[in-house]
Amino acid sequence: MENVQPTLDPRQLRRALGNFACGVTIVTACDADGRKVGVTANSFNSVSLDPPLILWSLDKRSSAWNVFQQAEHFAVNILASNQIELSNHFARPQEDKFSGIEHLSGVGGAPIFHGCAGNFQCATYQHIDAGDHWLIIGQVEHFEDFSQPPLAYHQGSYAMVLPHPRGRKPEVIEHNESADLLHTRLGDNLFYLMIQAVSASHPRFVQQHLKLGMRNSESRLLLVLDSAPNASAAELQQAVAIPARELADAMQNLQLKGYLDIKGNQRWVTSAGHAKLQELWNMLHQAQDEIFAELSEGELEVFKKALKLVVSKR
Repeated sequence: MENVQPTLDPRQLRRALGNFACGVTIVTACDADGRKVGVTANSFNSVSLDPPLILWSLDKRSSAWNVFQQAEHFAVNILASNQIELSNHFARPQEDKFSGIEHLSGVGGAPIFHGCAGNFQCATYQHIDAGDHWLIIGQVEHFEDFSQPPLAYHQGSYAMVLPHPRGRKPEVIEHNESADLLHTRLGDNLFYLMIQAVSASHPRFVQQHLKLGMRNSESRLLLVLDSAPNASAAELQQAVAIPARELADAMQNLQLKGYLDIKGNQRWVTSAGHAKLQELWNMLHQAQDEIFAELSEGELEVFKKALKLVVSKR
């Protein structure tokens, strides 16, 4: 019997793979002629501790392959949560990606960036032909750990690593100082409260968006386009916090669903899109009313002012 392989939609497959949360890296190298390359990659993974091996994958269409193929070393820069702009910069094709970008030379001349969560500087160990990608395995010769909060990637959007709420509280809680952190000195810290608030509310919004047939990246993009339909790609990336390729995918999905029309450089939300926006806004307003039911209008205005102050400082 002939073995017929199923036909899979590559775009839908990539969306499904996006359910696996991962970190974001920029992998760099420098060849014998001094040519430097850098690509944003989320395919980084550990392989072995003895010997210390890591791997990542590179699209065969990448113009950086010739340098990675010849370079004896490469570096994996693990991005920190505040390095979205650097990630986007190295995700875009450019003549000289390193122009104006501060960096050091690591082992073998591979560029190392400031402010990262860490880096692994590797000797090229093996190249493996794998479909439309090259698997590149490196043997770690040097590494640095700066313990910065990492930049994460999930469902086509940038994300941050937050503490898990650890499920339901036990039925009986001993009366001690750590039983309720909200009533301790830590509970008076604004940064701690902001992190815990996002951690507590984010899963709820993701699930509610999915019930409306929207991925988190799609609903956020539609909400932004409603207020700024002609924003530049860079402005949209900052507002929605997703990489360029996923921004294009989300834009295309909104078109396919009939929520967005694009002609040339002009975009506008369709009537179906406005109907979906109304569902989104109803969901958001209902959630806001439930969460902040105990606050007065005046207190809510002060809260909004405080949040806008934090956003303006980034």
